[in-house]
Amino acid sequence: METEDTRTKPEEERVTPSQGLSKKAQKRAAKAARLHELKLERRARERETKKRKRQERARAVANGECDVNATRKRPKTDAAGGGSPFNARLVIDLGFDELMTDKEINSLTSQLAYTYSANRRAPHAFSSLLFTSINGRTKERLDAMNDAGYRRWSNTEWWEESYERIWTRSFPPSQSPSCEPTNAPADSTSTETETTADADELRKSVVYFTADSENEILELKEGETYVIGGICDHNRYKNLCLNKANASQIRHARLPIGRYIALATRKVLTVNQVVEILLKWVETRDWEEAFWAVIPKRKFQGVERGGDIVSDSGGEG
Repeated sequence: METEDTRTKPEEERVTPSQGLSKKAQKRAAKAARLHELKLERRARERETKKRKRQERARAVANGECDVNATRKRPKTDAAGGGSPFNARLVIDLGFDELMTDKEINSLTSQLAYTYSANRRAPHAFSSLLFTSINGRTKERLDAMNDAGYRRWSNTEWWEESYERIWTRSFPPSQSPSCEPTNAPADSTSTETETTADADELRKSVVYFTADSENEILELKEGETYVIGGICDHNRYKNLCLNKANASQIRHARLPIGRYIALATRKVLTVNQVVEILLKWVETRDWEEAFWAVIPKRKFQGVERGGDIVSDSGGEG
């Protein structure tokens, strides 16, 4: 049988943690609890702010409005570059869609946005930026990014056709052969290549960049076309771009990285890094300067430059 002593005490008689403390101690405890609540609220606001900024940056990248090197604290340049263009065509060959995973496709499409941004902001941009073989999941991903923001990239060309269309059918640098999105002027018309000699001359002006080539390129020349393989494969496919260049019967070359720098890690670069290196060379006419300015610093660990040994100082990866 329950007695009055063993029954649960009324709510008002229960002992709270603060009971038994002095009034001063209770005030301190209440203040600490309030400060803790404010701290949690502040952290929640900070997380929300960071999330919003990441989303805004992602939208800017998709539109090609975000500088690829914005977080590197390098000297800023005007959005329009400001200098005279380098009269050569830069081609990103997207004909590798079936060889990549969905994750790699996502990475590649981000690299394309960085590529556009880098060329757009360069002091001496390539006069023509062409993306070929746009199809499959790569196109689907681009269409899904910021409501197909790539369609609004200025002075770019997008071809469903292969880069081989450059010499199999002659087009002005600003004209696309397909109805894919392009911001090039629409008042010029494409013309068929009149002779085999013309096609041969156009073919001879094309160089495919591949790290597997035995040829090193020493300078870029105006009037030529430079092709970069638009693939993110972590070097799974040996000689992929080299074989493609040979099949197309065009020249191929690798960047002269080993001539100037002995990297501590492999020389695999992203599409936008290759483009940045080319743009830096156009600006400085100095390969070594271009490599040091663009290649992530983590790849330089233990490499000597100017008498100094580069250490791991948290460079971009």
